[in-house]
Amino acid sequence: MAWTVRWERRAIKDMAKLGSVERERVARFILDRIASRDNPREIGEALVGSFAGYWRYRVGDYRVVASIDDGAITILIVQVGNRREVYR
Repeated sequence: MAWTVRWERRAIKDMAKLGSVERERVARFILDRIASRDNPREIGEALVGSFAGYWRYRVGDYRVVASIDDGAITILIVQVGNRREVYR
């Protein structure tokens, strides 16, 4: 089962700030490793605190913060950024 990937405006802006190599790497990861799985939670990690309810995916030094909607089979990419800055 393939999941639909949607992007929030902030995540699109975050991707535009990345270099072309990093942007391609993150996009490939999202499409090939997350969206193609039956359960995208298998490789992610649940976040806590102010980010409770979101999932984090590690792509090298970058993190992808996403919300998963099982009812609509949709993954909403909320934020993409360097691991030092993404949770601020």
